[in-house]
Amino acid sequence: MRILIVEDEPLIARALREGLEAEGYAVDVSDRGDDGLWRATEHAYDAIVLDVMLPGMNGYVVCRELREKGINTPIMMLTAKDGDYDQAEGLDTGADDYMTKPFSLVVLLARLRALLRRGPAERPATLTAGDLSLDPADRVCRRGDDEIELTPREFSLLRYLMHRAGEPVSKQDLIEHVWAGDELDASVVQVYVGYLRRKIDEPYGRAAIETIRGIGYRLNASGG
Repeated sequence: MRILIVEDEPLIARALREGLEAEGYAVDVSDRGDDGLWRATEHAYDAIVLDVMLPGMNGYVVCRELREKGINTPIMMLTAKDGDYDQAEGLDTGADDYMTKPFSLVVLLARLRALLRRGPAERPATLTAGDLSLDPADRVCRRGDDEIELTPREFSLLRYLMHRAGEPVSKQDLIEHVWAGDELDASVVQVYVGYLRRKIDEPYGRAAIETIRGIGYRLNASGG
């Protein structure tokens, strides 16, 4: 079985590699999120051990992108963050399990074996909010029977808002998840929300994307 480790701390990456190879696994290691995403997209792995805080692209974004591409390889998320919301975010973006640093290699290997026994999980194909739907696997957006063409960035933005439907989402949260934490002005988020509104709301007389003053935005769970 082949495992991908995406971890930028050399000592942890080496310990994981040596531990997994001692168990008989073939192991590839990447120290960047964008490179890890490329490897996981281009090659078949039986499981992925994925750190959250990575250069290039954080682990939450890597995990979400893989799931959007229809890649259901079991993912063990590994991070120094141990808050309930951090764990929930990792699992909500598609991770199958979550461990915090420092960790026991013995326990990690046992939980990884459990993931491998279960194999890839079946995941919901479509997100819906009323008659607004988004199919991450086929990258198709629809309002009723109408297919709506979105750019990749618009698609990622709408997907995150739909994933958090009914919840207020801050502009910084959107920057972190849709723009992979890039340093940019929050006004860019406003611009892209405007693009989305002109495609999914205005032609249909709807208002699915609501502005929450002082916070950010919320996608109406009923579709507007």
